[in-house]
Amino acid sequence: QVLLAESGGGLVQPGGSLRLSCAVTSGRAFSSYAVGWFRQAPGKEREFVVVISRSGGSTYYADSVKGRFTIARDNAKNTVFLQMNILKPDDTAVYYCAASEHFGVPQDSSQYNYWGQGTQVTVSS
Repeated sequence: QVLLAESGGGLVQPGGSLRLSCAVTSGRAFSSYAVGWFRQAPGKEREFVVVISRSGGSTYYADSVKGRFTIARDNAKNTVFLQMNILKPDDTAVYYCAASEHFGVPQDSSQYNYWGQGTQVTVSS
C-alpha cells in the first residue's frame, strides 16, 4: 500500500509564493516511484503540472508553470516538494500529488497508480 499526503496549501496574494509537500509512505523504496503534481480547478478537468523521476535526475513542467514552479525530492525523507512562485489567480486549484511506477517522467494521469487527497491553493487579493 502506498499513501501520499499533501500539505502546504493555503490562501496567497497574486505574486506570492507557497511550498507544497508530498509525504509518501510505502513498503517499497521511495525511489521506486516517479512523483507528479496535478491540479483541478472548479469546473475544469484535472491537469498535469510537473513530475520528477525516480532518481530526481529528470523533471518535466507544464508550460503554464515553467519558470515559476520548481519540483524537488528528498529520497531520504520520502518527500517531494513543489515550490510555487509568482502565483497567479489561474493557479487556484486543488493540488494532488501522485506516485507512478513508470520510468522517466510520466505526464498522463492514467500512468499514476497512487494519489493523495489534495490540498487547496487559492490565489486571490
